[in-house]
This record gives sequence, C-alpha cells and structure tokens, in this order.
Amino acid sequence: MLTPPGLKGKQYRISGKAYPRLSRPGQKRRRVLQIVAAVVAVALVGWGTVQLVTVFGAKKKPEAAGSNCTHANTAAAAGGGDAAKPGASASAHPSASGAASPGASASAGTGASGAASASASAVPLVVPNGFPQLSAFTVNVYNATGHAGLAAQTAASLKQRGFTIGKIGNAPATLENKITGSAQITGGTGGKNAMTLLGSELSGATATHDTRADGSVDLYIGNGFTALVTPAQAAQALAVAASPSPTAGAHC
Repeated sequence: MLTPPGLKGKQYRISGKAYPRLSRPGQKRRRVLQIVAAVVAVALVGWGTVQLVTVFGAKKKPEAAGSNCTHANTAAAAGGGDAAKPGASASAHPSASGAASPGASASAGTGASGAASASASAVPLVVPNGFPQLSAFTVNVYNATGHAGLAAQTAASLKQRGFTIGKIGNAPATLENKITGSAQITGGTGGKNAMTLLGSELSGATATHDTRADGSVDLYIGNGFTALVTPAQAAQALAVAASPSPTAGAHC
C-alpha cells in the first residue's frame, strides 16, 4: 500500500501494485474508426479479387447445339391427326382475282400469282418406295376461306410441283370458314399414301377419310393457310412421315 506524502494515515489510501493508465480523450473513437477502415479495406480487396477471377478465369459456355428443331410430319395420317412439320414459306399470299368455279381446268390458276410459281420452281419431290407418283392421283383443290382466287393459286403451285389437278373451286357451305388450320385433306381409306404426299406440302393440315373408292384426294384450304412449304421442307417432312423413327430424349 502506498500513501502519498502529506496525507494523514488512512484517510487517503491507494491500493494495488500499479497506477491506472489514463487514455487521451478521443482515442477510443480513433481506434473504432481504424478498425472500421481496416474491415472496409479488406472487403474491397476481396471484392476486387473475385472480380478479377471472374473476368480472367471464366470459361466460355459451349454453344447450344441444334438451334433448329425438326418435328415429325403426321399430315394425312390415318385417323386424321394434326400435321407438325417445318413452317410454311411466306412467298405466296391470296392475291389472285376471283375463285374458279367447280370443274374448271387446272390451267386457270397458272396466272394467279408470280409468287406461286416462284415457290414451286425447285426440284420435284422424290417419292419414297411404296408411294404413288405425284401424277398418279388427282388432287381437287377447294377454297374454304374468304380470300378470292386462293384455290386457283394453290392448284397452280401444286401442278408445278408435279401433282395432277382435278377440280378447282369453292368449298361446300358446310366447310366455308370452318377450317381454322391451314387445310383439311380428305380421301378414301385406300388413298392414305396419296394423302401423306399431299400433306407434306402444307404445314398444320388435318386428314379425314370418307367412303370414296378411287384414289383422288380433296384439299380444302383453311383460314390458317399462307403458302405451301418450301420443296426442301416438303422433302424433309415426307421422309419423316414415310419412315418415322422414335426421337425420345431429343429436346428442342
């Protein structure tokens, strides 16, 4: 125990082995600021390191394979299922004047539109084994829309691609503006392959069967029709329809 000089006895006593250390005013605040500054500096250095690693160490992502997905064409299949195949070409539009009357010659549509002839100027469709030739059966073309001249224009395009055209005219009143898809293809049960050949030329057509005995096929153009698909798309769709193969696991 230490007693300062001049103090009486036990009135003022200082106990302990060392004097308490006194800090300068504001030193505690300075230490807090120093700690905060150090933490901020470490955070900035870490963030900068992460950015550098991200920029210089990132690997290029592999390009997506197969951007174009091809779907099987089921046009004119037995049972009347929907067709799903590559999209139609936008080369032809309903621009011809006046729909041809039923029984008119196929030659009436040859001057319907320059776009129709342009879409049919490529290589003819290669017919697989077991299918009839394009000229071996008759295709009757009927317009079930409100666009005048569409039947003649489409018939001209099909004729240039090798099909034999029969009647051209307006669809019956029961089908007028009732076909929301691109077309409806109708034929007898024995004309399944002929319907498949015709269905490959359109996108989104449906197939129906009736009791006819001959091999003719009726094409009713619907409100969703814009033009025939390109010859390359028709060939691809026909190849899929002629020899369908499972494509399980393929994702588009």
